[in-house]
Amino acid sequence: MLEPRYFGPRSTPIENRIVGDFVSRLIWGEHGQVAEYCSMGIFDGERLVAGTLYHNWQEDAGVIELTSASTTKRWLTRRVIQAMFHLPFNMLGCQMVVLRVSERNSNMVRIARSFGFTEVYIPRLYGRDEGAYVFTLTDDQWRGHRLNRPISSEA
Repeated sequence: MLEPRYFGPRSTPIENRIVGDFVSRLIWGEHGQVAEYCSMGIFDGERLVAGTLYHNWQEDAGVIELTSASTTKRWLTRRVIQAMFHLPFNMLGCQMVVLRVSERNSNMVRIARSFGFTEVYIPRLYGRDEGAYVFTLTDDQWRGHRLNRPISSEA
């Protein structure tokens, strides 16, 4: 059973760094690509299989950026999705989350669109030959989303 766990730089710095390095290696091929963040790790038993980094927090604006990566397609369960958005919208009081997604990551583009994110395409955002989408999701959009409804007995 997949289990989400939150980690912060002050509360659990070692675990937070492990999740940060995991996500950085999967996306950019090397660790340490995001400077300041807190994280959510998704574990299958004791094995880390996915992570989300919460970074570029603009507290006054109520905006935070999310960056996620995984080694399995099974990680994005309803329970994990609810936990993923619980931190920015409920714990931090954000009014919007932001994702930057490479145009080459068709799976994540599809997922963001299915969640109802608003999108803007920016050519060359990831270099001369790679554009990206900037996706935004407001707290109002999330509150009305079908995945935000209470979970009955689903795991």
